[in-house]
Amino acid sequence: MTNHLAGETSPYLLQHADNPVEWHPWGEAALQRARAENKPILLSIGYSACHWCHVMAHESFEEAQVAAIMNAHFINIKVDREERPDLDQIYQEAHYMLNHRSGGWPLTMFLTPDQIPFFAGTYFPRTARHGMHGFVDLLPRVAEFFHTRQADIAQQNHTLLKLLTQTLPAQDTSFPDAAFFHSHQPIEDAWIRLRQLHDSTFGGFGDAPKFLHPAELAFCLKRFVIDGNSDALQLVTHTLEKMATGGLYDQLGGGFCRYSTDRYWRIPHFEKMLYDNALLLPLYADAWLLTQNPLFQQVVEETIAWAVREMWVSRDDQDSAAFCSSLDADSEGHEGKFYVWTREAIQAILTPEEYTVTAAYYGLDRPPNFEHTFWHLEVVQSIAAIASQHQLSELFVRQQVESAREKLLLARAQRVRPDRDDKILTSWNALMIKGLARAGQVFQRSEWVTLAEQTVDFIHQRLWRDGRLLATIKNDKAHLNAYLDDYAFLLDGLLSLMQANFRQSDLDFAAILAEMLLDQFEDPAVGGFFFTSHDHEKLIHRSKTGHDNAIPAGNGMAAIALQRLGYLLGEPRYLQAAERALQLFSGGMAQQPGTHCSLVIALEEFLTPPRIVILRGAQTALPTWRSTLLPHTLRAVIVTLSAELTNLPDNINKPLPVDGKVGAWVCEGRRCLPEIQQLENLLAVMSSSNKPDQTRPD
Repeated sequence: MTNHLAGETSPYLLQHADNPVEWHPWGEAALQRARAENKPILLSIGYSACHWCHVMAHESFEEAQVAAIMNAHFINIKVDREERPDLDQIYQEAHYMLNHRSGGWPLTMFLTPDQIPFFAGTYFPRTARHGMHGFVDLLPRVAEFFHTRQADIAQQNHTLLKLLTQTLPAQDTSFPDAAFFHSHQPIEDAWIRLRQLHDSTFGGFGDAPKFLHPAELAFCLKRFVIDGNSDALQLVTHTLEKMATGGLYDQLGGGFCRYSTDRYWRIPHFEKMLYDNALLLPLYADAWLLTQNPLFQQVVEETIAWAVREMWVSRDDQDSAAFCSSLDADSEGHEGKFYVWTREAIQAILTPEEYTVTAAYYGLDRPPNFEHTFWHLEVVQSIAAIASQHQLSELFVRQQVESAREKLLLARAQRVRPDRDDKILTSWNALMIKGLARAGQVFQRSEWVTLAEQTVDFIHQRLWRDGRLLATIKNDKAHLNAYLDDYAFLLDGLLSLMQANFRQSDLDFAAILAEMLLDQFEDPAVGGFFFTSHDHEKLIHRSKTGHDNAIPAGNGMAAIALQRLGYLLGEPRYLQAAERALQLFSGGMAQQPGTHCSLVIALEEFLTPPRIVILRGAQTALPTWRSTLLPHTLRAVIVTLSAELTNLPDNINKPLPVDGKVGAWVCEGRRCLPEIQQLENLLAVMSSSNKPDQTRPD
């Protein structure tokens, strides 16, 4: 038996194609049927790597008895939240309004035929337990409520739609306010709030469950780069170290899981998402640039190796390729089974010498840390401590651990692997472009930059149709209008890539994306950017958010990227659009700066624009300048243009120095210094402070 999902591209939807539930994909056909039959809609939103989505599917959606009730009373619609983040945003917000608590996945919404939710939940067990409603008992009651309480539902719907409208930011006519800016108050307040939330013992923010918070960590790292705040640097490096040595990080195969179920980073929710790892790459690279901590370099190398080994999709007949979305939390029906170990299994693989040091290193000499039976590997002792304890050399201990790691990884590869969601998402690949480009630039690894370029080329060739981006592709089928995040993240990624290795095609693509942001996403009335384009499918609400979640806010990233590109190209329209977004979200930044870190970073660059540095010269002379200037890339946009480039935009089309020399042009805002032809003179300029004066550069 198949339902209406068999023709979909989403691996998550295809997981449900054989359910006895008559699932429909989201679309006019299903919505029209609900209206024609006057049936409520049961909307189920999840994603392929979600453990509790699998649990609910096994308990309910795969069972004929439950499916019969669902089919009798509802039009059932299944949505992949990664393909349709627009729907997920709306209905997660609605869940909060209906239940006064955050939602999650699976998200279970009951809608009227005109798409408005009247009852909401997340995971429901098949039968009632632990204080949760049973799904089988709940379904007929919800259906009866829909048919007998229409007046109450109509009143609630009116209130809900009004509340959704009120979530849109209101224009602050007092912006720009001199005191608001010159005191840098949102920047200071964001740092104070994050310092309060920081777990000084185990790193990160808050208590369990503990998420990665890459936007917040990036903001804190800037506090050291810009203000010399050593406490901020310590917060970031402490967190990155704890994350990298805990069970959140795959100690054998590299790469991070989505979040930790405890405050210690010990036991993760085992799904691995592309976006988490993409966002962490530039953080670890920049932290290494500041500290030279070898652990940070190791994490970058291993994470990229994991992504290439397990997530990279390429075809022999094409030079371009891209990355898949995620790896499942489950294998063989159990969460984490692929990753956890028994002592006996490890002892059977390793030599006695390897096991002795590995047990101490990964905590095998301690009680089980997963389900009271298994060990999930985490680093519990340093190499130096183990060497001292066992009177061994550190070199010997390190060699034994590395040998054991290779053997265990090889043995683990023989297990049944978690499923891979092999759809390719534009926005997540855009984040990976930035991560690879920045890591390649910092560690001077040209092969990583090449991976970023190949990913850009894939998006340009396969997901750019008729002058517009598409959001996803699988098996050569690209579809769905792209969202704000797709455009903003890709523009930001291209700016990072151009600093690692300049290609004229990337600059041209960036300019087109910027124009699309203004044309299709900016609110012409009050500023800021909607999550969906102006010609997107009409839904019950059109989101425009400024707060960061697991990924940075699209409005914040759009403002950052537009400002940087605006100064690079001398295009005031980009700067003005970013300023309008900052004006619109100034209230949110003032009231909750710690949750608006991307926008606060954009505000800081509005107040103190980053230096734009253009290097132009012979290809043989440029590498020395680039490597010497690498530390300054933390606070400047440095673009290197070789002599061979022609037809450059006027703002960066600098004259070619003679006799194989290099010329440098430094701009702050719209003020530019004369050409600099001596590297030591450029270093002197770059080392001088560009802290804000009382007025912004004109």
